[in-house]
Amino acid sequence: MHNAQLYVVGLGPGNPDGITPQAREAIRRADCVAGYRLYVDLIPPAWLEGKTVITTGMRHEQERCQAAIDAARAGHVTVMVCSGDAGIYGMSGLVLEMLEAQGLLDSIPVEVVAGVPAVCAAAALLGAPLMHDFACVSLSDLLTPWEVIERRLHAACAADFVLALYNPRSRGRDWQLARALEIAREHRPTATPVGLVRQAGRAGEEASVHTLGSLNPEAVDMLSIVIIGNSASRQCCGRMITPRGYALRDRHAAE
Repeated sequence: MHNAQLYVVGLGPGNPDGITPQAREAIRRADCVAGYRLYVDLIPPAWLEGKTVITTGMRHEQERCQAAIDAARAGHVTVMVCSGDAGIYGMSGLVLEMLEAQGLLDSIPVEVVAGVPAVCAAAALLGAPLMHDFACVSLSDLLTPWEVIERRLHAACAADFVLALYNPRSRGRDWQLARALEIAREHRPTATPVGLVRQAGRAGEEASVHTLGSLNPEAVDMLSIVIIGNSASRQCCGRMITPRGYALRDRHAAE
């Protein structure tokens, strides 16, 4: 780990056991820890003792990034925390963009610290759904036009990727998941397995396997990840398996 002044840290899915040693070391070094209130609460309180803690609510990403930049610019070792991995729908991109816009990218040492992505935590609970090529698509249209999201869904399904859906459904966005499942059914049989994981790595963790025809969108919320299998995916004994292709390789070798 370099002697950065500003670390952007992925905390993993939520359980302190899932926070990497590198992330723990960055937090230990920090004078100041910034982040969305819900994510800062994932850090054991003892790790934050003696540190300045800056939190903001939902949709105040730019404010908390600026606060972290200002703290680092003032000479404090600062950590901006995110859930999962900081580079997957996290804060590393916004931090770097804001530093670039302010002409500070060369003057403030920055290090992005990887974390366990939520999709990987969810996949582990389901079995092995991501053993072959997969795509991640966020269904939140707050930052991406829905037309673009639909185009990506069609492309990923047509290319037979396993499809992981982030931000699948919320109280204010209650129709997007149903539409995404409809798009998937245009390309795949209704018997295609679909994994649903809620609260991966946190209290109340749930994992279940459904089909493209049986998944009830109303059982899904913003704390969920949905994984739609590809044409080779199958379910067995409550597990979801996407073959890597070893059987096909062995069959070719025998010919």
